[in-house]
Amino acid sequence: MRTGGFSLLAPFERHVFVCHNVRPEGAPRPSCTSDGKSELFAQLQQFSKAANLGSTVRINKSGCLDQCEHGPTVVVYPDAVWYGHVQPSDAEEIVSEHLVVGRPVERLRMADGCINTKTCPHRA
Repeated sequence: MRTGGFSLLAPFERHVFVCHNVRPEGAPRPSCTSDGKSELFAQLQQFSKAANLGSTVRINKSGCLDQCEHGPTVVVYPDAVWYGHVQPSDAEEIVSEHLVVGRPVERLRMADGCINTKTCPHRA
């Protein structure tokens, strides 16, 4: 689509945010990535690219998603699906099941009662 000489890209169908927050050693809450590199982020990007999702899905590093006790954390919008304790080995399943087929990976989903609440039983 062209408008006023500019080419407009279609909006992404999904945006995936991968917590990339690093806390100092000894912090009261854990980090989603201790080394600042996030192999999980790289794996999600790699599998997304292999599935040819580049024009429909955007994988982004994010700052703290305030789910430190469930980290590493990934959230998929507009689906509002929050994943916790995600490992690099889970990336292929998230891409193939959720991002390609549209079926969230239930075994990684955070409980609704833990999302954006101070009363989650996992919080110290």
